[in-house]
Amino acid sequence: MQNKLTEELAVCGFNAVSAVGEIHPETINRLFLREDRFMSFSKVCKSLAARRRPYKMCDDAELERICKSNHHQGVVAMITAPKVERLTRNDLEEWTREGATGLVLHLVGNTHNFGAMVRSAAFFGVRRVVMGDTDSEACLTTAAYRVAQGGMEYVTVKRVSDTVTFLKDASKKLITIGADPRGRWRIRDMSTIMLEKRMQARRGLAVVIGNEETGLPPKVKQECHYLVRAPGTGNIESLNAAQAATLLMHEIFEL
Repeated sequence: MQNKLTEELAVCGFNAVSAVGEIHPETINRLFLREDRFMSFSKVCKSLAARRRPYKMCDDAELERICKSNHHQGVVAMITAPKVERLTRNDLEEWTREGATGLVLHLVGNTHNFGAMVRSAAFFGVRRVVMGDTDSEACLTTAAYRVAQGGMEYVTVKRVSDTVTFLKDASKKLITIGADPRGRWRIRDMSTIMLEKRMQARRGLAVVIGNEETGLPPKVKQECHYLVRAPGTGNIESLNAAQAATLLMHEIFEL
């Protein structure tokens, strides 16, 4: 839940609030918690008191009203609403220089999937997440923070006007890999992909994930150097988008 009047976002859930308090405590404006959570967040409360910001003991019903969720786990932080900045050419150059891995999301369209991908990205050290302006559902919401389980504090989310246009440019500098249930390559082929001579001039990886129901459209696939699938029995057509992203990031992490 975002309060547009105060420009704050409610972050709830033990791990999500703990991560904000540990890594970006300056973004917390107010804290609401059950009495049994006080010891776990005493450091945050002291920091708030020093900054003359309030914290309050609440029961479950009040916490639910504040964050509009019954998944608060006894603590809610109202943080300064995060702003998603534009990805610049300098950002892309830095991505290339570092030889890093990033996630590019094309119309993922689900805030819970988005949060799950961020959680996996943080787990595997993928610090960049890129999304297009047209994806109104995959955004920094209370639900996304909760599902990410603290992962939001370890990634930088940037926006681009259009993922296809971005990939046209990025593919000149990065190896672009799209998740596709009918892709020619298997996830286990990642090591072979990385050794291909035609890719040696590029540094860094962009893992491209599409919509849960429709996957990557042809225009996005055209901008991917490789389309990669997770082999299965065929009983189910494909994995959840967040699961597919996790498998790809794990394989890259193991390279």
